[in-house]
Amino acid sequence: MRGIDQNGNYYPKEACLTMHQPWASLLVHGIKRIEGRSWPAPIRENLVLEGRLWIHAASKVPDEATINAMEEFYRQIYALDGITDLKFPEHYPVSRLLGCVEVVGCLRREELACWMAVPEGVRLEALTSFCWLCERPQKLLDPLKMRGDQGVYNLDMKIAEAAVRCLLPVESPSSVKFPLPNPQDSYSLRPGSLHLNISEVKEPEVEKSPSLTTAIAGAVAAATQFSKKGQETTKAAVPDRKIIHYEMTKKIEGMSLQNDKRVTNADSKAVDKAEGKSKFVYVRKHRQPGSNSLPGLNQQPAGPSLVSGLFPKVFLIMSSLHD
Repeated sequence: MRGIDQNGNYYPKEACLTMHQPWASLLVHGIKRIEGRSWPAPIRENLVLEGRLWIHAASKVPDEATINAMEEFYRQIYALDGITDLKFPEHYPVSRLLGCVEVVGCLRREELACWMAVPEGVRLEALTSFCWLCERPQKLLDPLKMRGDQGVYNLDMKIAEAAVRCLLPVESPSSVKFPLPNPQDSYSLRPGSLHLNISEVKEPEVEKSPSLTTAIAGAVAAATQFSKKGQETTKAAVPDRKIIHYEMTKKIEGMSLQNDKRVTNADSKAVDKAEGKSKFVYVRKHRQPGSNSLPGLNQQPAGPSLVSGLFPKVFLIMSSLHD
């Protein structure tokens, strides 16, 4: 399922975001209310998100220390609002479609941290440049095995239609309804919409206990293991291996990489994608069949390669590196 904006570009109608565990499950279970990103939520202005955002768990298995750090962080910030009986997920599955949330807005970190209209614990979730405001979490009865992709991408229509029928409501430990600056506009919560003079408004002074301070530091440390800076070396190395393998393949076939401009351009796009230069993956791609856990569903992966139709031999290598 996809739409076309006023510029003729495709955009996801069933938008999906791949997240690392344990953050993915914490969001779908309603414990995490804020999804932090270094870029703003693509809501109404460019028609990428229209509310529902599917959440997919990446393939990396979370270590025990990361899980403990994030669970302790939420115990501490919920305790500030008088909630001490948090029930965390029993499992943190990977490579699965978990459920969805409604993205109702996006604010800058300093805006959310100063916004007195939301509980204190929510304000303390403002740890990144942009904060996506999430409501109404729903989880899948049986998480669906699939591959993910970078940025906000389109969930295959057949997968989305099957998944919608298997959604269950989630009882959040503390449901938050983010008040709209303009009640007539459901998407009025955007950076700058609160009209706060950040230079004059100071973040509320929260009396942080030693345990809360330690929990916040632990959450920040857990998140930074996936920072872009820490992955630059790995990401930069992946395209090099692809290009080297491709050159060897073409030499065997008696073809020159330099003379094949069409493939060179496509490979350049693949390198850009691997480096994370494209935030939104619009669906003009070839898809490969995949496995699924819903009966009668011929699933396709949500994150196909941009170049699979041009050099399939290399695509086998790229697929193994992609997830």
